[in-house]
Amino acid sequence: MIQGTVDPRFAGLRDAYASCFADGLEHGGAVSVAVDGKIVADLWGGHADIAATKPWQQDTIVNVWSVTKGVVALAVAMLVEQGKLNYSKPVASVWPEFAAGGKGDISLDLVMSHRAGLNGVDVALTDAQFLSWTPYTDALAAMAPLWAPGSRCVYHMLSYGHLAGEPIRRVTGGSVGQFIAQNIAGPLGIPFYLGVPESEDHRAAQMVEGPLVNSAMEMLAQGPYRHSVRSPQPNASAPNHRAFRAAEVPGGNGHATARAMATIYGALAQGGVWNGTRLISAGGLEAATTPRFRGEDASFLLPTAYAAGFRLEDQLYGPNALHGAFGHSGWGGAFTFADPKARVGFAYVTSYMREFEDGIDVRRKRLAEAVYAAL
Repeated sequence: MIQGTVDPRFAGLRDAYASCFADGLEHGGAVSVAVDGKIVADLWGGHADIAATKPWQQDTIVNVWSVTKGVVALAVAMLVEQGKLNYSKPVASVWPEFAAGGKGDISLDLVMSHRAGLNGVDVALTDAQFLSWTPYTDALAAMAPLWAPGSRCVYHMLSYGHLAGEPIRRVTGGSVGQFIAQNIAGPLGIPFYLGVPESEDHRAAQMVEGPLVNSAMEMLAQGPYRHSVRSPQPNASAPNHRAFRAAEVPGGNGHATARAMATIYGALAQGGVWNGTRLISAGGLEAATTPRFRGEDASFLLPTAYAAGFRLEDQLYGPNALHGAFGHSGWGGAFTFADPKARVGFAYVTSYMREFEDGIDVRRKRLAEAVYAAL
């Protein structure tokens, strides 16, 4: 049964979401939509545990995987606007150790658009080392690029978060999770955690592995531009373990509700403002969402477009996909975007991880189409 509230105008969204459960495409999750700075739909359903004994609640949080990258992109954009970071300057200007291995000229722009040549590390790391931050950032700083920076786009699945996150740490003195908590989640009054406090553990949903999810990740990891050379690869059940949930992995372990994500993207759809709280100026947002790359992602062998951390021109961003919409999706299903032209912020989160490739998840298609049918 679908619970929550929805403006009568968007009743079709409730029906579309219910059909995902009826067709066996969903185990537990939520969908939320903001229009003109107001939440017009906040729906949830199913279960928050694998055994299907714990109903999904309004305040249930769930790992959103690479949807986290969009929130990190916003954090970077805010610091660029403040003059603490600069897209065009070398990362080494704020992280001097990063210049080792011939990386002195790699700009923050290249990092944010997955063109830095650092889609993994070249040393063996344990899971514990990866989750403790500095062994991974130290390895990234010490290595040479895996391929010529700027020569192609290869999705930096995990390294993106640390490559963007360490500059945040260097200029703020705090972690990425702390910056987001103090400057995004806190001011908006929303539950978004990069590093879930133990006190909030009871709200976290367990991930459910659907068909082909881990096998698709394994195939991708072994490709010609594999994401990580020797360091650990995540699996669908990683967020079910306290160590992963508690760590800060800005490339993919943010935890949130759908309403929280719709609030963030609802603010961005209005030029950076939500209920009088300004996260970023319209100019700062424009700088972050200006295209950096259009072409083929060599890891997926699919066409892609990137701004500074945000994905662009995704067909699921509705009729304005080519007219300013931007966002980010996550492994297995989670999906968020802002459509400034329609003033829409959209978020779908789920515990049921299905096929890896973006764009083929029928749940995403149904939900996004239902929103635009109501506008």
